[in-house]
Amino acid sequence: MSDVVRADRNGAVMTIVINRPERRNALNEAVATGIVHALDAAEADRGVRAVVLTGAGDRAFCAGGDLQPGADGTPFAIDAADPRHYVVRLLRRMDACRLPLVARVNGAALAGGLGLVAACDLVVAREDALIGVSEVKVGLFPMMILPYLLRSIPYKRMMELCLTGEPILAREAVADGLVNHVAPAGELDAKTDWLVARIVDKSPTGIRLGKQALAKIREMSTESALEYAQFMLANMARTRDAAEGFAAFNARRAPNWTGA
Repeated sequence: MSDVVRADRNGAVMTIVINRPERRNALNEAVATGIVHALDAAEADRGVRAVVLTGAGDRAFCAGGDLQPGADGTPFAIDAADPRHYVVRLLRRMDACRLPLVARVNGAALAGGLGLVAACDLVVAREDALIGVSEVKVGLFPMMILPYLLRSIPYKRMMELCLTGEPILAREAVADGLVNHVAPAGELDAKTDWLVARIVDKSPTGIRLGKQALAKIREMSTESALEYAQFMLANMARTRDAAEGFAAFNARRAPNWTGA
């Protein structure tokens, strides 16, 4: 990992920390690359069953792109002829992650930082954390994260955030479905641990194949999705985890997942 991203494994959980508290954990290329490498490492470790993404300190989860003059690796320096922008690479990598991604929003999640939140599968946030997209205030629009906002927030609520640039509190975002759970600052870790514990004791094979299928089904017509879903369900039913799950259910015991 790089100095600006830390990755620590505790049991079945890999925690990835954006480590730029002096810049409110702003995104730059080193941060994006560090998260990608951490996700690669998490997937390569068969003992990891969930990933938590968070920011260092208590001010910000991620404040988006660094707007300071001469900022290192600002995401707004874009070559229009090169479609391989590092933020796009990061979002694609998060999309392709076969492990559950949980955002632990310890502070402000703004602009691209909100994109990272929306790209995660589940979100636990400090109830007073500010969430929003402020790009219109500097003459921009949250272009690269729009696909993730669209699938995470009702359209009119999303447009209000985008057009006004005004943030909301995480506790308000629960009603919009952008945040799963909120907690006071002192209880954020306990709430995150509670949610993650309900994931890591489930079948890693079922989750991995389910996420893979969902990524494809999201882009399909209903008819194509139904055909693909039948194929995936038949294949999942032949996995060792499925056999173990049925056996454990009938024996009224806890399953012993192998991830196969």
